[in-house]
Amino acid sequence: MLLAKRKLKIETERLTLRPPTHSDFRAWTALRVESRDFLTPWEPSWAEDHLSRKAFTNRVYWAQRSVSNGSALPLFLFRRVDQVLLGAITLDNIRRGPAQMGTLGYWTGQVYARQGFMREAIGAVVHHAFTRLDLSRIEAACLPENAASRGLLESAGFKYEGVAQSYLQIHGRWRTHVLYACLRSDRRGRTGIG
Repeated sequence: MLLAKRKLKIETERLTLRPPTHSDFRAWTALRVESRDFLTPWEPSWAEDHLSRKAFTNRVYWAQRSVSNGSALPLFLFRRVDQVLLGAITLDNIRRGPAQMGTLGYWTGQVYARQGFMREAIGAVVHHAFTRLDLSRIEAACLPENAASRGLLESAGFKYEGVAQSYLQIHGRWRTHVLYACLRSDRRGRTGIG
């Protein structure tokens, strides 16, 4: 795959998106620790070793393999002006063949929330997925009460599609999520031919 032959980097007006590297460990750990209370209500439970160097090293190796084999696009978000880590976005579960789709997930550090960074990152990843990866559909899910995430997805062009019962475990409980999707050629709501 072309992505494996060159360094993957996506640039936007304010951001650089790239896969994680071993040297990102301290910045990632610090951001996760300072944002723990902000993130944990919306995420699967953190493993005991979630913040360990070994777990991060495994994350980096998984990211490298995923990009190389085309199964996922795990990216860290850095502010271009000072290269500060802001969060992460992953296009995961990339399916080929008749599906041509993937699932989007993301998080941002609390101090960087609601400043438009993740909206910018989602736009860049969706554009990359449609134009470079030739995907046709990007899905995302969030907890129904996560108004910020729902608003973010809607502002990024995702449309509500329904509810998935017991979709993910959050804090050890199976939780229902609302489903959103963004289509490369969106015909939803249109009638007729053409």
